[in-house]
Amino acid sequence: MVVQAYILIQTDVGKAAEVAKSIALIKGVTLAEDVTGPYDVIVRAEARNVDELGKLVVSKVQNLDGITRTLTCPVVHI
Repeated sequence: MVVQAYILIQTDVGKAAEVAKSIALIKGVTLAEDVTGPYDVIVRAEARNVDELGKLVVSKVQNLDGITRTLTCPVVHI
């Protein structure tokens, strides 16, 4: 079963567009948009399971330059 999540990202000032472009290239990311508001970039990602999703966020997304904070929101179907 595929796990999907939205990842809300805060970036350094002026880095949102650059961060969104870099994240869009990561395997498993289906959408990366720079936005306004309390977060600077919103990402939609999917993985085969929760562990793989965690690895994507920690080892690939959070390691990019310009990211100061992330909040991962898994998609649920209630």
